[in-house]
Formats: sequence, C-alpha cells, structure tokens
Amino acid sequence: MNQIITPARKATNITLSADVLTEAKALGINISKSCDDFLRDLVARERASRWRTDHAEFIDAYNKIVAEEGLPLEQWRNF
Repeated sequence: MNQIITPARKATNITLSADVLTEAKALGINISKSCDDFLRDLVARERASRWRTDHAEFIDAYNKIVAEEGLPLEQWRNF
C-alpha cells in the first residue's frame, strides 16, 4: 500500500502587501499553500541554477569532447 508522506510544516511570519493579501483572501486563495508552492519552485530553480554554475567547467569540457569525438556509444544507438 502506498503511503503519502506530507513534508513537515513550520509556522512563520512573513510580510505581504496589504492590497494583494486582501484580494487573495477575497478570492479564496490559500495563502500558505500559494507561498509554499512558489517558494518550493523558486528553491528548485535556484538549486538548478547554482548546479549549472558550479558544474559549468565540467559541462563545457564534456560538450567540447562530444563536439570533437561525437557521443559516447553512438554506434549502438538505434534512434
């Protein structure tokens, strides 16, 4: 049986623009979920960006090898 694991949640205080908060509440938007979803996406994009920056030298070197020698195992590729 598959069990869904919910990440631990932690209460925090944030400051939001009063006008947008009022309108979001009037529209029935779940503020906590919206902030959590946005922050989760922002963290993922920042991690990916930093990974690319941290590994840029390797990526450049690998791309150079592929440009000069072709893809590894390409002779066995069937597509």
